[in-house]
Amino acid sequence: MTSATWTTDRPWRGIMVATALPLRDDLSVDHDAYAEHVRHLIANGCDGVVPNGSLGEYQTLTPDERAHVVRTAVEAAGDGARVMPGVSAYGSAESRRWAEQAAEAGCGSVLLLPPNAYRADDDAVRAHYAEVSRAGLPVVAYNNPLDTKVDLVPSLLAQLHAEGSVVAVKEFSGDVRRAYEIAELAPDLDLLIGADDVLLELAVAGAVGWIAGYPNAFPATCAELYHAACAGDLTTALPLYRALHPLLRQDSKTEFVQAIKLSMDIVGLRGGPTRPPRTPLTGQVEAAVRAATEKARAAGHH
Repeated sequence: MTSATWTTDRPWRGIMVATALPLRDDLSVDHDAYAEHVRHLIANGCDGVVPNGSLGEYQTLTPDERAHVVRTAVEAAGDGARVMPGVSAYGSAESRRWAEQAAEAGCGSVLLLPPNAYRADDDAVRAHYAEVSRAGLPVVAYNNPLDTKVDLVPSLLAQLHAEGSVVAVKEFSGDVRRAYEIAELAPDLDLLIGADDVLLELAVAGAVGWIAGYPNAFPATCAELYHAACAGDLTTALPLYRALHPLLRQDSKTEFVQAIKLSMDIVGLRGGPTRPPRTPLTGQVEAAVRAATEKARAAGHH
């Protein structure tokens, strides 16, 4: 069985946490709190971090803030190979510049959405990934057709991999059937779990990594779940997955950033506010996140 653990030669494997970014009450970035968070995740069984993903609110950051976040992550992780920054942008040239910045900072890989300013066709997608891969770091494709309206279907992923543009895919479509088709069409392309609420299904289907949301709040419990699932130890994994699923489901909802930050606050970590246009959770959604967080907390003490 292929190893689902992090290694220096495949630094996109294992549990790579898409980090939430702690903001102060005035909505400035709290780099000290972020560094502490990165160290906490790695100390509690996670392999590395993915700064400047959508969970890290990269769209609301200035270029200076975005670059600073990457440098903070590298320093806190202690090994730049454990850092996989998101390098998504509207233009391929800008994405390539972010990939070059990641390379300069010492990162091990980058995460890249397809073009997302319009519904790009296959040729545009292939040109985009080829351009960013020229920066020299391994590129992990991020398939999120729900938000980007561009679907990296298995046949297109196989083409991107054959062209040397991508080494892995963060699969967020939610369609677990694709895991088997990807393995048939591109057996050497690494499948990474992209949505927390299909973790067990994709782990059983052969995923070798997890670009993860909820380990921000529960790193140790989520690490236990991931390793049991990848090992096929359903006796351990299934009860834990059932207990955590109401929480993991939040990762696929529109308010996932606020939900994960709220869970972090509840367990005593620094989540903090989100930048506009995101607004705080209220009412039934907030109550659901609070209840699911308490259930996950109880599962962690089993």
